Amino acid sequence: MKEKYNVGIIGATGMVGQRFATLLENHPWFQLTAIAASARSAGKTYWEAVSPRWALDVPCPEEAKPLVVLDAEADAEKLAGMVDFCFCAVDMKKEEIRALEEKYAKLECPVVSNNSANRWTDDVPMVVPEINADHIAIIDQQRKRLGTSRGFIAVKSNCSLQSYVPALNALKDKYGIKQAMVCTYQAISGAGKTFETMPEIIDNVIPYIGGEEEKSEQEPLKIWGHIEGNRIVNADGPKISSQCLRVPVSDGHTAAIFVQFDKKPTKEEVIKAWTEYSGVPQELELPSAPKQFLHYFTEDNRPQAKLDRNLENGMAISIGRLRDDIIWDYKFVCLSHNTLRGAAGGAVLMAELLAAKGYFD
Repeated sequence: MKEKYNVGIIGATGMVGQRFATLLENHPWFQLTAIAASARSAGKTYWEAVSPRWALDVPCPEEAKPLVVLDAEADAEKLAGMVDFCFCAVDMKKEEIRALEEKYAKLECPVVSNNSANRWTDDVPMVVPEINADHIAIIDQQRKRLGTSRGFIAVKSNCSLQSYVPALNALKDKYGIKQAMVCTYQAISGAGKTFETMPEIIDNVIPYIGGEEEKSEQEPLKIWGHIEGNRIVNADGPKISSQCLRVPVSDGHTAAIFVQFDKKPTKEEVIKAWTEYSGVPQELELPSAPKQFLHYFTEDNRPQAKLDRNLENGMAISIGRLRDDIIWDYKFVCLSHNTLRGAAGGAVLMAELLAAKGYFD
């Protein structure tokens, strides 16, 4: 493993790209070296391109401001030659994203993507590092298909499921989950919006987010799947039924979960499983990993987005309100920070895992 890796951000001017820039500031392993965006931003300094649309509540890093924005498509070869790997958070059509990410991979530039375009590519790992870190082993097969020695694509899962899938995963193997139902209440930053740019959400709830329910139900099955030959095979279950709503919250996705077990644990066993759960990032002490992945709140009115979304730098999951249900075995509430754990932070943690395992060397 190198002492410091040079890193690029493709799609750096959007909200997730901005978050990547802030997370790379003073990162112990990664140095932001190159930035790319659309042709209309190319040639400007990063701050010239992003200042009219800076959407975060933290300032733009000084080290990022003077970097000259490259054209993500036209300058791909140049960017690939400047960095050890890149993060990708572009706003393009899915087929265009697939082609762009594969272009960089074939230029021997590994891509850690926040985009959904390659999540269902059979040999592309979709990783929540505390749950399925072993899936990165499929990269060897992907490299054979691409004809690369270094280049590959790895993706993170959708932001909507970052809160409830970890909570279910901590219980799944020991107690067996027959089925679950979830209703998510998703912050506007998940749409790349602020209250200024999405005034229609004020005093309102929008009961539809395009594609979110399908992702919330299907992506966990790939995360819980296994490697078989040259592909990842989805798990058969547990089945999850979901409903996703956009709510007037700046950051933080909340989920209400109902679950039925094969072997119902006690409440004490559930809470113990949550609070004692850890994964590979905790074992390796990765820089962005929360010390404790899952936190349980005993107060009736927690977790709350405003109070708890930044728990452990926005990388921990907050859980509360575990109680019996008249139809299901239990119901409870989860919260995750959607642009940290759910987007850029989760991708940075995955990149740390890949670095620690030698995939960027």
